Amino acid sequence: MDPQTTVGCFGIQAGMRIADFGSGSGFFTIFMAKLAGPGGLVTAIDVMDSALDSVRAKAKAEALDNIDTIRSNLELPGSSGLADGSQDLVLLKNVLFQTEKKQEMLAEANRVLKIAGNLAVIDWKKGADGLGPPDKLRTDTETIRQLAENGGFNFIDFIDADVFHYGMMFNKV
Repeated sequence: MDPQTTVGCFGIQAGMRIADFGSGSGFFTIFMAKLAGPGGLVTAIDVMDSALDSVRAKAKAEALDNIDTIRSNLELPGSSGLADGSQDLVLLKNVLFQTEKKQEMLAEANRVLKIAGNLAVIDWKKGADGLGPPDKLRTDTETIRQLAENGGFNFIDFIDADVFHYGMMFNKV
């Protein structure tokens, strides 16, 4: 997956506040921070300290000072530590397949997003052989769409990801 191309589909503008839920090592965080610019802020949130250490190292190497990191279990309500309605965009990339608590993660995204803020979901395609987790852990796009719509989001459109992933954009109602 080319993060620069995919991030280009998110509609990021200078000055935006963005939460990268389950950021991992910051594969997407760095590109989002560059687009948000010095007046913006990207918060990388992950449960693994080692992943956040990697994000901080990459940010330093790229001389980006608009990246913050938070260690958190996003399955718990309010766990991101972000204020209600404080974010313009939340990214959930390759995290929903890992949890039984998808609705809780979507609720946390909804809580921190501004009204009309955007949610980008990228996850593993069901039935796509090759890389990634076992198919039984993957969730199809229709189920994700229903969960998001039940959680207070409107489906906008699909976005380009790659042959192993789907991408979907939603906005907060």
